[in-house]
Amino acid sequence: MLEKMAEVESRYDELEDLLADPKLVEDRKEYSRVAKERSDLAEMVACYRELRKLDQEARDNRELLEDGDPELQELAAEELTALKERQEALEQQLRILLLPRDPHDGKNVLLEIRAGTGGEEASLFSADLFRMYSRYAETRGWKVEVLSSNPTGLGGFKEVIALIEGQGAYSQLKFEGGVHRVQRVPVTETSGRIHTSAVTVAVLPEADDVDVDIDPRELRIDVFRSSGPGGQSVNTTDSAVRITHVPTGIVVSCQDEKSQHKNKAKGLKILRARLLEKNQEAQRSEIAASRKLMVGSGDRSERIRTYNFPQGRVTDHRINLTLYKLDQVMDGGVKDLIDGLITFHQAEALQATA
Repeated sequence: MLEKMAEVESRYDELEDLLADPKLVEDRKEYSRVAKERSDLAEMVACYRELRKLDQEARDNRELLEDGDPELQELAAEELTALKERQEALEQQLRILLLPRDPHDGKNVLLEIRAGTGGEEASLFSADLFRMYSRYAETRGWKVEVLSSNPTGLGGFKEVIALIEGQGAYSQLKFEGGVHRVQRVPVTETSGRIHTSAVTVAVLPEADDVDVDIDPRELRIDVFRSSGPGGQSVNTTDSAVRITHVPTGIVVSCQDEKSQHKNKAKGLKILRARLLEKNQEAQRSEIAASRKLMVGSGDRSERIRTYNFPQGRVTDHRINLTLYKLDQVMDGGVKDLIDGLITFHQAEALQATA
């Protein structure tokens, strides 16, 4: 590991020298590429340099142990114990940083939430989940933009698709995809019986033009009049857009905006993300077949989490984590769940590389 880090540090120093070259500034594209590579290595190099510093301090303290002064020996022994703990923590952090990175971790997210079994109650819980993720995004300083929605009369969503923009959004949310189950008494239930409903969540990395090349000749674009609630002119003009990607049969509809052009632009964002997801499915299946990675399988049919309102608990079934603070979770406090999933994934990946 230390030999690998010596190479990484050498590359980091090269990149710093390149960024200091005035000639590179003239080439904005190359400058951005070099700056990004340097940024990707910065945390790793800082960790490695801190580890080397601690190693030197440990050597100095071991020399003091050979000194004849009992007080100095006692102080050195205490310091060595603390240094060893810090070194072990840094080494573990460095192992995690050296794991192969998901190339999409730095991307924005397309979040798709759809009501499943449970009728109106499932639609209402779709809205609750959308609010939960929106609140979490607020705590991270991320921006949330609704791209497409299909609201119901009681304030729920049959479907809502949103773009979440922010540093590391995909790295934090990528394990949220799957079936979310809710157990509670619906507002529409008069006898007080607990119902079980389900909502499907998909988390897709936002695809750039370079990620997915769409041939305009392979698209069929239909315009039609919007339906459902909207602004003054939403329902009176042909502003809604339906985009069909003929080779794959993927269909995307957008009607939230009054402008046909805006709906088309949002529709293409969704289409790119879905095409990128489709391209990745075969690769994920191959990885899953070669080793068992329970988290991040991307299987949307898998029940991943249960929200039990009568008991005030939420359980993530993949990592057997149960929290008895459902109100906080639904108000955006999903950090403990997300951190637990990321830690579990890192442990699995470390074990796979051992």
